[in-house]
Amino acid sequence: MKELTLKDKLLRAGVSAAAGAGALSVSAAFGAWLRVFWVDRKRTLDPYCWPKTPRFSEYGDRIKELIDSALAIPFEEVTAESFDGYTLYGRLYITDPEAPLQIMFHGYRENAVTDFCGGLQLALGQGMNALLVDQRAHGKSGGRGLSFGILERFDVKTWAELAAARFGADRPLILSGISMGAATVLMASELELPEGVRGIIADCGYSSPAAIIEKVSEERGYPGGLMMPLVKLGARLFGGFDLTAASPKDAVRKTGIPVLFIHGEDDGFVPCAMTMENYDACASEKRLFLVPGAAHGMAYLTDPEGYAREVKDFRDMCLSRV
Repeated sequence: MKELTLKDKLLRAGVSAAAGAGALSVSAAFGAWLRVFWVDRKRTLDPYCWPKTPRFSEYGDRIKELIDSALAIPFEEVTAESFDGYTLYGRLYITDPEAPLQIMFHGYRENAVTDFCGGLQLALGQGMNALLVDQRAHGKSGGRGLSFGILERFDVKTWAELAAARFGADRPLILSGISMGAATVLMASELELPEGVRGIIADCGYSSPAAIIEKVSEERGYPGGLMMPLVKLGARLFGGFDLTAASPKDAVRKTGIPVLFIHGEDDGFVPCAMTMENYDACASEKRLFLVPGAAHGMAYLTDPEGYAREVKDFRDMCLSRV
């Protein structure tokens, strides 16, 4: 056997090292995907399994009361097929067969009833029908993982089209979301949605998926410059999407749908400044409701009367349009 030259030995060593580094990168990317995008489905099936954080603990009794009440409301189970073949699940609440419909999208790794235990009853009490959906990979909806709204924006379109097909193209629709759900409906605003979509309510949404991931990663001790390449690689390899393909701030620059932006001024998770970025960028008719003292997702519980007033005024404005 011919003896390898020094050059050949170095080349082989380089290939082996590159293969090892590549395998290590893929492994690290998978770890990042699990950390950022994977969803514990069992947890998201339990509406009483909310985060044990001060913002929830402060309103724990009231949240449980609202969840108990929400779970007692009759609903119809509905499903839709996503653009990429997953079954999506929702709960349809009909108070008046002729009423407008509000479609509601919950937040990151959360339960739909938990996030909208107050918002659902507010919508129904103000004369709306409601469709409360499980975001992909959450609850009873299929999916490999979440994508911070990149893929979920197309699910918004799917649900809006399903509503238009069932209730008629002229049935007014309001899209609403909280946290990741807010970012999702904002990103969907630039898509070709049914004509019935009259307005969007976005409560504490972020300005871009990459921005919120980098912000939270750095707060938890993972340097953004090191973490983000692995997060983006994990998204591509294991989630099948580009983390930079869309953002709320870019989407609202192109939308013609009116938007009500809501945010708690004491939000330590998604900074209020991110909603201000979205609001400033928004090209359509827009309103802003900031709640002093409210933590992340707590605007309604902090100021229920003001929240109800602002939401009703906005919806009335949207629904009055022909």
